[in-house]
Amino acid sequence: MEFLVTSWLSNYSLLCQPVDYSTSPLAMRMARVCWWFFFSKVIELSDTLFFILRKKNSQLTFLHVYHHGTMIFNWWAGVKYVAGGQSFFIGLVNSFVHIIMYSYYGLAAIGPHMQKYLWWKRYLTSLQLVQFLLFLLHTGYNLFTECDFPDSMNVVVFGYCVSLIILFSNFYYQSYLNRRKQK
Repeated sequence: MEFLVTSWLSNYSLLCQPVDYSTSPLAMRMARVCWWFFFSKVIELSDTLFFILRKKNSQLTFLHVYHHGTMIFNWWAGVKYVAGGQSFFIGLVNSFVHIIMYSYYGLAAIGPHMQKYLWWKRYLTSLQLVQFLLFLLHTGYNLFTECDFPDSMNVVVFGYCVSLIILFSNFYYQSYLNRRKQK
């Protein structure tokens, strides 16, 4: 929510937003929001540790380790060098997706009697794929237009999104489409 409020107050552009490196209150507020988002990625990485400690190796997939392990480094670089700017779009969309995801996981954790309400699990992966596609389009657009946001960061995000689309598409295929064919 803070990404939305701060970007709104700062009159951020959805398509091209340079980083405000000043120490103005709104620039510092956006930088703070980005840092808190980075810390949320550190917390998300802890579920990998819990999988290891609980010996839940079936949940410890390459996709999971790659996604959580690399996300933390990407956001560290983002908040260190370009805290704010068009990075707000990624944080905003990703926060929305994670609210939905963790709502699902929270309901699932209540117990087996909740299963009948959790028919929408496969749509979480679809939502993540849509998110990565939005990021791909957003950064791709900025690579080919005049936007005063570092192209190097756009290239990293673009490549990272391509890798996530491939991995999540494979997961979706293996989990939902291939399984249906085998039945």
